[in-house]
Amino acid sequence: MLIAVDGPAASGKGTIARALAAHFHLPHMDTGMLYRAVALNLWRWGGDLGSEFEALRACDVAAVDPDDPEIRSEPISSIASRVSAYPSVRAALLDRQRQFAQQPGGAVLDGRDIGTVVAPAADAKLFVMASAEVRAQRRVRELLERGLPAHYEDVLTDIRARDERDMGREVAPLSQADDAILLDTTDLTADEAIVEAIRLVEARLAATAT
Repeated sequence: MLIAVDGPAASGKGTIARALAAHFHLPHMDTGMLYRAVALNLWRWGGDLGSEFEALRACDVAAVDPDDPEIRSEPISSIASRVSAYPSVRAALLDRQRQFAQQPGGAVLDGRDIGTVVAPAADAKLFVMASAEVRAQRRVRELLERGLPAHYEDVLTDIRARDERDMGREVAPLSQADDAILLDTTDLTADEAIVEAIRLVEARLAATAT
């Protein structure tokens, strides 16, 4: 069983994907962490964000600790959004994502192009979204809970810019797959969104099994 969860930043897709993985007893990959790891490498090397070649060199992410608190900071998030637009970077990380998706028994992957590029044949696809304002509120709360500085207006501006980059890039832009189910979490709590996501996926799986 393969489940694809896509959506913009802070829409709740990561929380939903982890819950789906736990519910269906499947391994989970947050593909955005791969791009964050590239961004963290580039940041620490003092690399040129405007250089696709230097971004590609930063794709050796095996040594990056996913629990490093800096990997989820706003500067790294912004850099990750920028380097993810480079075709060579996306190509370098694509095989790793597809290998994870193709493992025996299935998996849950979340990102921005899972249902359209990484795993277009997924058994169930969700496209998770929420208003930019609500997503900014969530991101500010998340950063503050981690002891990181966060200002609502700055985060909102960054989220809108990130949406524009993600949807406007030439390679694998953020978009809802034709067969993906839309889940708007704007007015839902995390628990409500999880319950609805599980219901939607179970309904899709049941429909395709008949």
